[in-house]
Amino acid sequence: MMWWSFLRVTSHPERKRTVSNVRVKIVGAGGYGGIGLIEMLLRHPQAEIACLVDVEGEGPISRMWPHLAGYCDMPIIRPDDPKANEDYDVVFFCTPDRVGMKTAPAEVAGGHRVIDFSGDFRSPDETTYAEYARRLGLDQEHLSPDLLKVSSYGVPELYREKIAKAKVVANPGCFAICCLLGLLPAAREKLIDLNGIVCDAKTGVSGAGKKARSAFHYPEMYDTVFAYRLTGHQHVMELETQLSLASGSDIKLTFTPQVVPMARGIIGALYAPLAQGVTQKRVLEAYQSAYEGEPFVKVYDGSGPAGTGAVRGSNRCNVLVACDERTGQFRVLSHIDNLLKGQSGSAVQNMNVMFELEETLGLNQPGAHP
Repeated sequence: MMWWSFLRVTSHPERKRTVSNVRVKIVGAGGYGGIGLIEMLLRHPQAEIACLVDVEGEGPISRMWPHLAGYCDMPIIRPDDPKANEDYDVVFFCTPDRVGMKTAPAEVAGGHRVIDFSGDFRSPDETTYAEYARRLGLDQEHLSPDLLKVSSYGVPELYREKIAKAKVVANPGCFAICCLLGLLPAAREKLIDLNGIVCDAKTGVSGAGKKARSAFHYPEMYDTVFAYRLTGHQHVMELETQLSLASGSDIKLTFTPQVVPMARGIIGALYAPLAQGVTQKRVLEAYQSAYEGEPFVKVYDGSGPAGTGAVRGSNRCNVLVACDERTGQFRVLSHIDNLLKGQSGSAVQNMNVMFELEETLGLNQPGAHP
């Protein structure tokens, strides 16, 4: 059953509230995005999980995910349940494309703030959205164009002040935030040839979501790596848009997404010709300066950790600057956990910024090893 055939949110009068504990509704609670939010919000000292909504899996969330038993046994309710229409501070849409744009307007009218996991609000305008939708074979008409004007792209390292004021925050795509954080300082300071950027990115299978698909069946994935959507991955749109805005140039890049046989993690190997006279030392200094004080971005030189295991289970992005001066090639390796910094971790970080909470609340912990 389609999401939008159930979701009917009644508008409430505009309200103002001083938030001590943020009351949270999670729509699409049973998927990987939803479960990631629950895991983090359970340890968040100023957030209350108040409502779990999904179109399947009715009953306690711990029935679907047994590791939550005794920690979160809240029932999943249907979108047409009256409780789903109660008053909440923030609504997370962990839902497919075009669900948020249908239902977010009523949430915003009710005074609720929205964080959307899909690509519905990542575009700055309707034209850019239409190209994004075309690449996915979706209807190219945006159903809530007015909300694009009050939305923010959800990367605090880039848009912290805008996120704090936004009614809708578009959580970034996992590939996009990995590559964006890895390229941003170099693009902004013109340390590279902006016409020669290549992103070679590899992701774990969880990036495809919970729903079973034949290509990601265990026998198909075992002992193999494959590339996909080589004619135009949807995350390229937001990556090019954000890099163009940051650099003041019209950037087009080459992006090769690949799936590797592991559960979680992304590594982005990012290349471009170095600008004339630019050295490894200059690039490293630029990155250290750009991310100084950022709680979730760590910059290393070429001797730093170069694997996804170092960020597994954390909201951290490790950026390894390892330019090849012999060939005049810029090279940065960017690593994230695709389910955390690439999804739910960024969402909680955005929520903290939106409600003027300490940005690391619920997130300030190391990853899991091994």
